[in-house]
Amino acid sequence: MKIAIFNLGCKVNQYECNVIAEKLAYAGNDVTEELTEADIYILNTCAVTAEAEKKSRQAITRCVKLNPNAKIFVLGCASQISPDSFKKNRVIYIAGTTNKFSVVEKIYNNDFTMTDLSVAEKYEDGCLQFPHRTRAFVKIQDGCNNFCSYCIIPYLRGRSRSRSLENIINEINVLADKTNEIVLTGIDLMAYGKDNGSSLNELLLKLKDIDIRIRLGSIYAEKIDAKLLDTMFRLKKFCPHFHLSLQSGDNNVLKDMNRHYTAEEYRKKIDLIRTYDSNAAITTDIIIGYPTETDSAFENTLSFVKDTNFSDLHIFPFSSRQGTKAALLKPLPSETVNYRKKIITDEKSKLHKKFLSKNIGIEQEVLIEEKKNGINVGYSRNYIKIYTTHDGEIVKIIPNEIYKDGLKEVK
Repeated sequence: MKIAIFNLGCKVNQYECNVIAEKLAYAGNDVTEELTEADIYILNTCAVTAEAEKKSRQAITRCVKLNPNAKIFVLGCASQISPDSFKKNRVIYIAGTTNKFSVVEKIYNNDFTMTDLSVAEKYEDGCLQFPHRTRAFVKIQDGCNNFCSYCIIPYLRGRSRSRSLENIINEINVLADKTNEIVLTGIDLMAYGKDNGSSLNELLLKLKDIDIRIRLGSIYAEKIDAKLLDTMFRLKKFCPHFHLSLQSGDNNVLKDMNRHYTAEEYRKKIDLIRTYDSNAAITTDIIIGYPTETDSAFENTLSFVKDTNFSDLHIFPFSSRQGTKAALLKPLPSETVNYRKKIITDEKSKLHKKFLSKNIGIEQEVLIEEKKNGINVGYSRNYIKIYTTHDGEIVKIIPNEIYKDGLKEVK
């Protein structure tokens, strides 16, 4: 069978898609992770914003256009929160965030009964054996205990739960000879181990002799300390890219969001990271237009972003999620949100260009991922997109100009 598995969400969703794809491919199916013509579609949906949920529903229409007779399986956060909205067209199976890997057995047993939509209480293990040669995601944790006032994810994925240290190490040891980079991912990486007696620091200590690039997904700045950074920078091929969600640079808004730090505390963690590597990439998420964000609060965020010199920003207009505390607040006018988004997007462009300029003339180790118009494209350890004519899986170059959205070596 031709089976298309399509991810509409985060890196955790991507790992889950990879495991499902591997199981189906191992059984002899033609599996793709692109939305193309297929006999079966498996959609792993997202509900982090209203727009993500909308795109998840729209993906069904795209599948039906590609093959009106296809069977469609829907999984994930969007179908967890609103299963009835997916009961249409060729959808024959709907599940949520629990037991995603059972979709493989459902397909082979022609069992299309909906799974239990309750939220998982224990970590549900999967395992990759044959990753993409470039990069492999390894999921180590699921769920979240933080309950930020705007976020629906803890209600959909459940409380934080950790994968066993032994299973993680076993998977990474298998993958280490088959891929060039491993990305540790989870809903709240910094919560890893709190429920099983381990910790992120202990896991990283176990990886110190692994001779491939190790990258971390999004982490919470307030939980970073010198002990953890010491361990990170002792890894053989640590990728110094820190994605630290800020959301707002105003302390009153942070409190309203139920974020457990102040802007000043966050800044101290950035300063600490830069004592280890002044050229580390530090990226962040910003929510624009939270209902209690005043003009002065937005100015505080803008000033903080400028002063902190992030290497890049991910900007999201506030999205009201029913069931969260923030959904009870009156939203700001759309014109206000759009105006603020434009201002901070302009700043994002300046900051990214500044970071790229800072890296001109510095040797970069580049993991090549694809070839476009005769030019190899990949990423440096500090996650700069690099364009080069050098061939190979991993190459070292000295870029000398800004090119498109990254850097290029011009001979």
